[in-house]
Amino acid sequence: MAREKTAVILVNLGTPAAPNARSVARYLREFLSDPRVVEVPRLLWWGLLNLLIVPLRCRKVSENYRSIWLDEGSPLKVITERQVAALQRVLDECSAGQFITTYAMSYGDQSLAESVRELNDQGINKIIVLPLFPQYSASTTAVVYDQLGELLKDYRHIPDIRIAHHYYDSSSYIDALADSVEKHWQANGRAECLLMSFHGIPKKYVAAGDPYYRQCQETAQALALRLGLSSQQWAYSFQSRFGRLEWIKPYTDVVLQSWAGRGLDSVDVICPAFSSDCLETLEEIDQLNRQLFLGAGGKQFSMIPCLNDSPLHIKMLKDLVYSRL
Repeated sequence: MAREKTAVILVNLGTPAAPNARSVARYLREFLSDPRVVEVPRLLWWGLLNLLIVPLRCRKVSENYRSIWLDEGSPLKVITERQVAALQRVLDECSAGQFITTYAMSYGDQSLAESVRELNDQGINKIIVLPLFPQYSASTTAVVYDQLGELLKDYRHIPDIRIAHHYYDSSSYIDALADSVEKHWQANGRAECLLMSFHGIPKKYVAAGDPYYRQCQETAQALALRLGLSSQQWAYSFQSRFGRLEWIKPYTDVVLQSWAGRGLDSVDVICPAFSSDCLETLEEIDQLNRQLFLGAGGKQFSMIPCLNDSPLHIKMLKDLVYSRL
């Protein structure tokens, strides 16, 4: 008897379909409407979002997307597709024909609901979902649980679905990060300090019990230990804050300007919370924060790419798959 196939779904955050104001407005409206992302009374937030925030931000954000857009499309989508292809090859090497690998986005095109329905229509009832968020947060990983729960409410025969909750402390994840840093140093030389910049969340989310801040700290400490860095050679920070709330600190832009102001000439920046290069790494870090550091007196700024489809990253994803069989 043929072995039952198992589907693997890589889940990333999402991206606009095109780098224009209309597509960006649609994407921002969906993303920022999720109460997991913005915890504000719904009626008040609906008015702010649709009448003020999206109309004022969509044109500027679309310009930012245009500055990083690839010929094949959005970097996040292109890289996620490459990760799917690379993981499929590795899984086929281990067990040809057992796995089908695909992807979904929490927001925008290729939703998780679409992916699960397509697999169910093919008769596949065993699914492993890998949210590409190493550190768990209610604003990212929990969204995947929400969407699956909403989808499956109407299923009589619910598929066997297993979800990777987090992997911030996985040794293969830390190894992949360390390998990316070491290869960057070999190719480009080593800066005076390594800054690990994670995506931020509002401070009140942490106070309410979100483990993200602690998990980011543990990832940073594990990577520094693996690289053999002294406390003076590295730091962690948080980027991408939005709105008037206080977000978890220290802030990436503040750290970089402070370092340059006190005479630090060179910095390497890595973004361990992102599995794929995207707007927040390619534009916010490598363009905006580069300008801030150099403008404040720094002389050399280097961004270390995300893990993307690097061999050790794909191996780590394979390990996650097998740990959930």
